[in-house]
Amino acid sequence: MALIVDKALGIHQYALQARVERSKVLASNLANVDTPGYLARDVDFKTSLQRVARSLEYQRGSAPMPRLDIASDLKFRVPMQPSEDGNTAELGVEQAQFAANAMDFQTSLTFLNMKISGLRKAIEGQ
Repeated sequence: MALIVDKALGIHQYALQARVERSKVLASNLANVDTPGYLARDVDFKTSLQRVARSLEYQRGSAPMPRLDIASDLKFRVPMQPSEDGNTAELGVEQAQFAANAMDFQTSLTFLNMKISGLRKAIEGQ
């Protein structure tokens, strides 16, 4: 039976991809903190990964791997302190979310590296 690397890596590759996409959204929020009328957005990470996990669970045979589509999971953020100019991006909140996402990215990368290391050991017979 052939080893399919995509299936062996499981959800970890999608989690890493979702973290990258979320960092782009958060970076955009940070870049527009002073833009009047800018509406801050964020990704519903949990919903995105649950959708991919369900696709992986019901995948059969040589069906194509599911795609991660975060566009449908983009939500507008409700500000804690609304500004007069209508901008909903708050510097402190965006910085905290970006830092937390960076740490979660590192965690996802560590899990993926552990999976790859385990596959390499299995191939080498260790």
